Amino acid sequence: MSGATDDVLILGGGAAGLFCAFTAARRGRRVRVIEHANRVGKKILMSGGGRCNFTNTGTTAANYLSANPHFCKSALARYTPWDFIAMVERHGIAYHEKELGQLFCDVSSKQIVQMLVDECAAAGVVIETDCTISDVQQRLGRFEAITTRGVYTAASLVVATGGLSIPKMGATGFGYQIAKQFGHAVLPTRAGLVPLTLSGKPLDDYADLAGVALPVAAAANDASFRGGLLVTHRGLSGPAILQISSYWQPGDALHLNLLPDDDAERWLVSQQAERPASELKTVLAEVLPKRFAQRLCERWLPANKPLRQYRTAELKALAAQLQDFPVTASGTEGYRTAEVTLGGVDTDGVSSSTMMSKRVPGLYFIGEVIDVTGWLGGYNFQWAWASGHAAGLSA
Repeated sequence: MSGATDDVLILGGGAAGLFCAFTAARRGRRVRVIEHANRVGKKILMSGGGRCNFTNTGTTAANYLSANPHFCKSALARYTPWDFIAMVERHGIAYHEKELGQLFCDVSSKQIVQMLVDECAAAGVVIETDCTISDVQQRLGRFEAITTRGVYTAASLVVATGGLSIPKMGATGFGYQIAKQFGHAVLPTRAGLVPLTLSGKPLDDYADLAGVALPVAAAANDASFRGGLLVTHRGLSGPAILQISSYWQPGDALHLNLLPDDDAERWLVSQQAERPASELKTVLAEVLPKRFAQRLCERWLPANKPLRQYRTAELKALAAQLQDFPVTASGTEGYRTAEVTLGGVDTDGVSSSTMMSKRVPGLYFIGEVIDVTGWLGGYNFQWAWASGHAAGLSA
């Protein structure tokens, strides 16, 4: 079996790993990336519907979940969305802003992967694909990775193996195993940015509405997100649901504002004055999908009748229901469809400025494997770039 001696060994050829690789190599380090899949950047390729939502211009620490909400501040401040945008522009990649600071490639996410690979090539990074690691050890102050291609050693080891989300893309818990092996605490993990499932009567109520979409504000545990909701055969999806899923857990209350752009009471009163003979379901069908409006009136709202027959107190109660509509979700679709993994390597054991272990000099954790999880909308990529940059400047 062959092998090699390097300065920096990076486990994982995803967004964070590749970024760290060329950042370190530009400093004159001999860098090797080990990726068990047959190509690097697979998760990048599928992101953003194949267009890669590569950053968000509004990124702040407030857009991330972590047991230590301050941990991500240093890395994010040292490598900003504008720094990454400059690289994208330097490579001639056309992009556009979709909404709320979300930047997407005009053409394809393949361009972002190629950019990262080109940067690695220019800096002299060696990338090994189809290379599976069976064990990692530390001997005489150096790290050893035992792989299907031999034993690779390096002074610094960067764990950029990602989380558990989308196992069909090759996601595993290997990074967490390494962290525990070297004495790091790993916080409980769960699926984030994931569709919610319904069961029993709630599923019966929604199942035949699969495909219906509408704008809502979804709220749980003092968090609230506006965006689209999509009814599926298994439950609820869409941006607003994916966002709130990171804050919701089974048993928690979930509420939807079905008229997020209106004051429901004022709107109902005005409709009653302007068109008193119109039935409630008819009026609702003009601001909500028709099938959804009909279902509201069939199963959840007071009996459908002409607006003139509603008393002021009834309209007030009806408005409250529309803007604080309860949904009983039973769970999530899990890692199979989750975009991210919540939890991971405890930040207490990691330097926020360098991403290096406080326990083991030369050991680094970056990207999704660590307990920093962004909102939907490019924030997780920005964390990958920023944390990869921080480690690349130190390793």
